[in-house]
Amino acid sequence: MPAEERETVWVEKYRPKSLSEMVGQESILPVLRAYAQKHSMPHLLFAGPPGTGKTTAAIALARDLFGADWRENFLELNASDERGIDTVRTTIKTYARSAPIGGGFKILFLDEADNLTAEAQASLRRLMERYSAACRFILSCNYSSRIIEPIQSRCAVFRFRVYTPEQIQSQLKRIATAEHREVSPEAYRAIVEAADGDLRRAVNLLQLAATFREKVDIGAIRDVVTSPLRDEVEAIFGTALQGDFMAARQQLFKLFVERGASGEDILRSLHNYVVGEPGPPISAPEKLQLIQHLAEVDFRLSQGASDRVQLESVLARIATLKPRSR
Repeated sequence: MPAEERETVWVEKYRPKSLSEMVGQESILPVLRAYAQKHSMPHLLFAGPPGTGKTTAAIALARDLFGADWRENFLELNASDERGIDTVRTTIKTYARSAPIGGGFKILFLDEADNLTAEAQASLRRLMERYSAACRFILSCNYSSRIIEPIQSRCAVFRFRVYTPEQIQSQLKRIATAEHREVSPEAYRAIVEAADGDLRRAVNLLQLAATFREKVDIGAIRDVVTSPLRDEVEAIFGTALQGDFMAARQQLFKLFVERGASGEDILRSLHNYVVGEPGPPISAPEKLQLIQHLAEVDFRLSQGASDRVQLESVLARIATLKPRSR
């Protein structure tokens, strides 16, 4: 295998080339395929968490619409890099007003559009109205609530959902087979857990683990995943629940020091464990109180509070709970 092929990022290497190759998003893909067949589409707004196929869907739609010449009629911009009104007035306006190659219309894909300022969004809305005959816009965002209503009302809005564990594992197995990599069942489960519905993250974790190990096992995944896995969270929670706060604190600090986990990563894993099935052996009222405390800690972390101090407060709260038999 050529060196350049081995070094290819798997997310790009195995990105679907057509809408027909995409999986999941059953309520969205049939509509997009219909747009491609009719060679007609309105402005689109793709909303949803990272790694759910928004960018892939936009590129695949352009490929299906324009064929081999899709790059000539497709421009991708990232609003995180260029979020001000000057970008809208120059780069976007220049592209929108130019004539499409081969007639019809062209597509401008604006990724992370929820990072545009309110002023830039207002200017963008006017461009969408003025140049809609020659240019169709596809806006991608994580939070549609950050997109002004006048833009939303001019778009067909599609809400992308996180991938199911089965869908993610199916894609990972397909890639592992194509790359001739052996992956243990435990490793697949760990990747799916760490990805939390984000297919892009899952593929990146698989490639990273496969870079260091010929056989990808649970040990390889622990080496590349910073966020704690369920068994680690369960162990910390169980130790604190038994009242051994200091031992739980030591387990927590190992995640910080040895794994490089962030407070947000650990808190998210704790939350997933508490609300998951099967959850911790505590009563429903205690679970509700703990979830409320996790929400408060999440807010404090977002305001710059100390990771360790805040997570110690979570362990202290857990240590005051009464375990119940399953």
